[in-house]
Amino acid sequence: MDDPVGPDDLLVVDGLDVATGTYLTPPTALGDLAAALRDAPVPGGGDERRLRRRSQADERHLGVTVGFDADDLGSVGWGIVTAPDVDAAVLAALEPLLARRRQQAGDRFRHLVVEDGEDADTFLVRYGATPTVVDPRVVPYYLLLVGGPGALPFDLQYQLGVAYAVGRLDLPDAAAYAAYAASVLAAEDRDAAAAAAQHGARSARLFGPRNPDDTATDLSSRLLLAPLLDEVGRSASAWSVAADAGEPATKQRLRTLLHAPDGPDVLFTASHGLGGPQATALGLGGALVCQDWPGPVQQRGPLTPAQYLAATDVDAAAPVRPRVVLAFACYGAGTPRYSDYPAGPGATLVEIAAQDATAPLPARLLGHPAGGALAFVGHVDRTWSCAFLWHGTTAQTGAFRGALLGLLDGRRVGHALEDLTSRYASLATLLTARIDASERLGKPFPDADLVALWTAVHDARGLVVLGDPAVRAAPPGAGGLVPL
Repeated sequence: MDDPVGPDDLLVVDGLDVATGTYLTPPTALGDLAAALRDAPVPGGGDERRLRRRSQADERHLGVTVGFDADDLGSVGWGIVTAPDVDAAVLAALEPLLARRRQQAGDRFRHLVVEDGEDADTFLVRYGATPTVVDPRVVPYYLLLVGGPGALPFDLQYQLGVAYAVGRLDLPDAAAYAAYAASVLAAEDRDAAAAAAQHGARSARLFGPRNPDDTATDLSSRLLLAPLLDEVGRSASAWSVAADAGEPATKQRLRTLLHAPDGPDVLFTASHGLGGPQATALGLGGALVCQDWPGPVQQRGPLTPAQYLAATDVDAAAPVRPRVVLAFACYGAGTPRYSDYPAGPGATLVEIAAQDATAPLPARLLGHPAGGALAFVGHVDRTWSCAFLWHGTTAQTGAFRGALLGLLDGRRVGHALEDLTSRYASLATLLTARIDASERLGKPFPDADLVALWTAVHDARGLVVLGDPAVRAAPPGAGGLVPL
């Protein structure tokens, strides 16, 4: 996780390098970074019309136009999105899930194919949809991309996610896809047989280290986890909500939360993630750094496996207990070949991996042979504290709170996350307006404001769902929500 506002006008970049045991990138002068950003393309520049429409539409409805019910697949539809050469064995492995969604969505079930080189606009127009308003009679609201970012690029997922509820499955083999489908069907069958809400029967856990001498985890522990524990705990009356923050947030504790029979239904983590070429090459991209890391001052040499939780730490014999995992960590969902964040003048493209790749940990959790998670929510590329802090204001946790409460109340994951995913449209529209006012009207756009907005836009854009966006953490109405 990264803190965009550092001392002495420095950008403190805090993703961890497994090889050195400390931060991937040294602090960068705001002026240098701003100079690079002023020469770089505006994020979402090609999506400006769609982003503006989405930003305006957020005040009226979530995702789909008025007259459709985002909770009902028969109303808003469900679709699978693949490349033309998708492996037939993968589709066969997913067929039980596809059959369930076909039954639920009826004639609003679709199998959509992305042609080579298509962006989201071209893809949608080819199917008769517009890039600005979701009409599920044409293209379903819930879309599951099946395949890795080599076939279905991260940019496609970002662009579709402006208006649609999008998830991705990128698993290692057909057996993992079959295991995922079985996990989803088993969870939905259990929900159908259970009462909608049972007080105390469900639990959510917040997990976050507070590593010594580390600004990022100090901020997330105090200004993200603590407010969420208070507010979500008070509002979700039918749930047990607790936290492991600071010293208790060890690797062993995280493993226990993943596998213990009494583990949480929803797990939210806030920590550093591993990044960089070596981490990606070793299958450690997005591994979650725990309290076992002593911080940048005390760490000597490379990180050790005892300090982070990686895919190989997931017990192959024990089912994964949480149905939904939200990981606020650098590279938690994936690592792009080129980072969205330039390092300084003349370095607008920074190569951080050999190729775009989703993270191994969520793939292991979702495709677990003994029963896995239904969805993993995380970031591609870095995360930043601007997700919950805004310059000149106190902590802003409303989007996270809304997402968690939506999950606990049984909304489908893609719909529950609208408070978080809609930030991209709002922030990109604001950034475009500020750049336009600066270039056309000469209005001041200070370096600190530019860097803060740019990082906030990309932080919001990089939040993705891995797994079917139509799954739930609990049956509808399970939250017992009370007003704050």
